[in-house]
Amino acid sequence: MISLRYHIVSIASVFLALAVGVVLGSTALSGSLLSGLSDEKSQLAGQVTDLQAQRNQLNARLADADAFAGAMGPKVVAGALAQRSVILITTEDAKPADRDALKQLIGQSGATVTGELQLTSSFVDPAKADQLRQVVTRLQPAGSTFPTAGDPGTLAGALVGSVLMLNKDTAKPQSTTDELAAAIGGLSDGGFVKASPNIGPGQLAVVLTNGQATGDGAGDKAATLARFAAQLDRSGAGAVLAGDPASAEGTGAIGVVRADTSATSVLSTVDNVNTAAGRVATVLALREQLDGGVGRYGIGGNAQAPAPGVAAAGS
Repeated sequence: MISLRYHIVSIASVFLALAVGVVLGSTALSGSLLSGLSDEKSQLAGQVTDLQAQRNQLNARLADADAFAGAMGPKVVAGALAQRSVILITTEDAKPADRDALKQLIGQSGATVTGELQLTSSFVDPAKADQLRQVVTRLQPAGSTFPTAGDPGTLAGALVGSVLMLNKDTAKPQSTTDELAAAIGGLSDGGFVKASPNIGPGQLAVVLTNGQATGDGAGDKAATLARFAAQLDRSGAGAVLAGDPASAEGTGAIGVVRADTSATSVLSTVDNVNTAAGRVATVLALREQLDGGVGRYGIGGNAQAPAPGVAAAGS
């Protein structure tokens, strides 16, 4: 009996020792893990601080560069569009500050802005596509030829181009005053556009937008605006579609244009019109259009250069 009790006590002691060892080992391991995690957290915090400092430095440099572009812009574009005329077309989400700054710079280039036409949200609404198509077809000026493409963006571009773009060869109106009034009036009555008083045709056009299309049918919305701008370009001496960086993404009008070789062969695009440098690029792109050139400008990955005549970094 004594021997049996001794063995039982011995076995119990062994198990107790093992249990104590496991607990002590676990405690030591946990301490080691916590210490390692704490060190890693400190390192990550330091990296975040360094990245924030770098970002602040880059933002400061960008602000300085944009301030320089804003100061030099009027001198760079001076005389570029002397005695020319430009019609300004905006989407409903285009920022008024961008519109006003661009309009001022166009004036400083020597051109005259002949009016402003705002495209409403109904203009690009897929649910209103058939209605827009019917209105455009009904308002087609006598003697004008519209493209066979039946999409509303192209047809609307043909209509607006026929009344608000001067003939690229003669710089004379392509429609009568009554036809212009009927076209703009009909589109306004349909809720598709809003026009400034005494709007008139121009040799060149800027279509100003902002951001990507969203919601149901976002791709169709962007495509309608893209095709409108491209057809507008074909109707006169040239056009530029300008927007912010987001507009060069997948469901942005500029992104749609840049993915279509037939559109990029005629229509110039600028994806940073929200900056002074982008507005200068827009005016220079208008000049390039007038001379028969075309390009994709700005800071997006699908841009070819910052501005006409400026080589892309690394090229």
